[in-house]
Amino acid sequence: MSQDNGDINSVEEIKEKILFFLKKRVDLPSFKETARIYKILSLKEKIAFLAFTAVFGISMLFIASDLSGKLLTEIPVSGGTLTEGVIGTPRFINPILAVSDTDRDMTALIYSGLLRPDEKGGLNLDMAEKYEISEDGLLYTFTLRQELVWHDNKPITSDDIIFTINQLKDSRIKSSKRAGWEGVKIKKIDDRTVRFILAKPYTPFLENAAIGILPKHIWEKIHPEQISFSKFNIEPIGSGPYKVKKISRNSSGIISSYILKPNKKFILGKPLIKKLELKFYPSEKELLEAYKKGDVDSISAISPQAAEKIKKSGDILKTPSLPRVFGVFFNHNNAKIFAKEETRKALNLATDKNRIITEVLEGYGVKLDYPIPPGIFGALDTEEAGDFSADVERAKSLLKKNGWKLNEETGILEKKIKKETLEFRFSLSTSDTPELKQTAELLKSMWKNIGVEVEIKIFEIGDLSQNVIRPRKYEALLFGEIIGRDPDPFAFWHSSQRNDPGLNIAMYANITVDGLLEEARAISDKDERNKKYKEFQKEVAKDMPAIFLYSPRFIYIIPEFLKMRDEIKNITIPSERFSQIHKWYIKTRKIPKIFAK
Repeated sequence: MSQDNGDINSVEEIKEKILFFLKKRVDLPSFKETARIYKILSLKEKIAFLAFTAVFGISMLFIASDLSGKLLTEIPVSGGTLTEGVIGTPRFINPILAVSDTDRDMTALIYSGLLRPDEKGGLNLDMAEKYEISEDGLLYTFTLRQELVWHDNKPITSDDIIFTINQLKDSRIKSSKRAGWEGVKIKKIDDRTVRFILAKPYTPFLENAAIGILPKHIWEKIHPEQISFSKFNIEPIGSGPYKVKKISRNSSGIISSYILKPNKKFILGKPLIKKLELKFYPSEKELLEAYKKGDVDSISAISPQAAEKIKKSGDILKTPSLPRVFGVFFNHNNAKIFAKEETRKALNLATDKNRIITEVLEGYGVKLDYPIPPGIFGALDTEEAGDFSADVERAKSLLKKNGWKLNEETGILEKKIKKETLEFRFSLSTSDTPELKQTAELLKSMWKNIGVEVEIKIFEIGDLSQNVIRPRKYEALLFGEIIGRDPDPFAFWHSSQRNDPGLNIAMYANITVDGLLEEARAISDKDERNKKYKEFQKEVAKDMPAIFLYSPRFIYIIPEFLKMRDEIKNITIPSERFSQIHKWYIKTRKIPKIFAK
């Protein structure tokens, strides 16, 4: 460009001249040529030239970015570290012995089952390549995938499946999973095929196939009565997505963390997160402190109040549905007052469940009046459910009608039965978790309004499970029951399950309910089974062996850098949040779209 034609009047003129120049030349000018051109420009031309160069450069960046977006795609790759904080310490990283959420968390990461839960509340194939169900519903035949191996590279065969099931069925081991396998025989067809033979149809049986499988070569030398003391409960070997790399202990010898590494031979694909660390804390307070300091990236099992504070800070909050039933279960064997129908019904009338959901759960839950939560198969519809609204005056009236009188000196209700004076007082046992402790205090306050005295007993979860629940050493128990995808209530409400390892913690016995539960689990027709479940719930509601309080939502806080291919929507137990962890990722890279799957 020269100054022969005078000053250039606009950036557009500069643009036209440069475009003309570019069209006429095959090669772009060198830096020296550009500098020479720049020197002969007037001040106004220089300003215009620089402005155009900036616009041109920015435009090229946008064009390149646009082309990159159209031609390239981002894919997850291996790498990154996720550190998760957990309340409690694992004791039994063993699928047939796991009793706490911490145990189950670790078990979900270390072990695989024939089937694996998905993030939507269903079941997918895992160790099994396929399965077949006979027309009469009595035979379930599973074929294992080829090239299955344990973390120690030993091959997995149908012998491992048979060994695991026989172990959990052994009465000496006292597995809580035993009830679902009663009357089930197992037969080896070949090294890759195993058949389960049911004595009678049991529609929810597929749920059983998700249990983790133990390596026979590790456990077969351990006597059943010694299995709970084995080091392999702490140093597990499975076939799941992750395997143990390092175990750390504190100065007291208690496990403080596990570092896990990907199982390269995991049958569903090598996990993408390169390092997974689980750190264990004795309480929510210490867990939250660790989270605030950045010692952990993700946390769960925290109180709704803590979740609300974290939510306001902008962290990602996942709240999938969690079909658990929390309630107060009465043990009339240890407290005579619960043998009286009016006492159980009066306590229910005096219980403001909506207040508990608002004050304790911050709205992260739904009110319950029956053994099966709303939205789960078999639940009663709104129009089918009776009115269980709190009504203190009705509660007082019911008790008065049945001979209960308030002792003005003690403030406690009394009833004379023959020569004995029965006081309306009892102990309420529960675990050392914030929401249950707060719920217990609210219940104590509500029931005091009708003249009931309650002593609250708090236990560490392991102590509660082993020394209170299993031997049934409680008068009333504030606790939660885990309901499966197919909510077979047999283990919780059939009279045969009143003693350990059965889960009938209400010590409930009703011949009609027994019959309904037995029939329901044998019916393949979903509508008919649904009808049986509803009849069962109405029958239980008449007797009121427990006060059903609420079903919570699961609260899971994760870091922004953690990505999941599929959203977690429905889980039946907290550990199922890890069911698809092999698909989670932190690192990504861009590749041409034509190479993407």
